[in-house]
Amino acid sequence: MAQHKSTVIWQRDNAAFVDHRYSRRHAWHFDGGAVVPASSSPHVVPLPFSDPAGVDPEEAFVASLSSCHMLWFLDIAARAGWVVDGYRDEAVGLMARNAEGQLAMTCVTLRPAVQFAPGRSPTPEELQDLHHRAHASCYIANSVKTDVRCEPISETPTRPLP
Repeated sequence: MAQHKSTVIWQRDNAAFVDHRYSRRHAWHFDGGAVVPASSSPHVVPLPFSDPAGVDPEEAFVASLSSCHMLWFLDIAARAGWVVDGYRDEAVGLMARNAEGQLAMTCVTLRPAVQFAPGRSPTPEELQDLHHRAHASCYIANSVKTDVRCEPISETPTRPLP
């Protein structure tokens, strides 16, 4: 089994904090060296305490589902001999109350538009099957009800965070 890691870093930067008037800007660091500016969604925490230029967790969740589906779609299409020239998905996630009454991402709609190389394209039925197989294979879609655990690490003022 593989492990996938990320590091999320936030600093208070002298804000009072207990009045909730602190920045939600932070950064996601990935093992390949990518650093992504992140923030809470301005739909959840108003400006200026959210940074609309940062990726918020809700957007990342939708993008993760879309990206995983696309990667599986491309793999399955290539194995079937279809040549894909382009792929675009304007995915949308809906935040609403779930059955337990909690706010949750209750629905994510993928809207992939696929461009195939000239000369040979799948029938609508074959295209639907490619997407069905990609969805069934997507690790992220299969993980939506995953067990999320929290194992806090105690930090002391003498040992600063990185």
